[in-house]
Amino acid sequence: MAVEIGALIDGTVSGIIEYGAFVDLGGEQNGMVHISEVANTYVTNIREHLAVGQQVRVKVLNISPEGKISLSIKKAIEAPQSDRPQQSRPPRRQSTPNVWQGPRGSNVNGSQSFEDMMSRFKQTSEDKISTLRRSGDSRYGGNKKGRK
Repeated sequence: MAVEIGALIDGTVSGIIEYGAFVDLGGEQNGMVHISEVANTYVTNIREHLAVGQQVRVKVLNISPEGKISLSIKKAIEAPQSDRPQQSRPPRRQSTPNVWQGPRGSNVNGSQSFEDMMSRFKQTSEDKISTLRRSGDSRYGGNKKGRK
């Protein structure tokens, strides 16, 4: 039997490794199901989902030039829309647009001009930089004389 990409084939699990399972497709052809293609949920231990000798239905995802066949069990099972698992993640929160409100504790209102806001920002930045420089100087004995 010729294996084609997209074909659904019944096979038998012939071997299980840490990151996947080998499936005998018949006609001396084998393929591999990666652990991420075993189930619609996160799989930590593939042996909890598959066993050697188990009959499985697989979908052919890819055939490499070397003849390696990539398979998927989860894509072979076309579950109806109502049977699909619900999202495991909580729904995203609606984000509010970020609006700059000035430094904490300041009384910034909408009547300030852009230039006023920039001068306040510049002053705050200079204050922070000078504080950082002073704390850096104290680590080295209070002055920079004699250092290179």
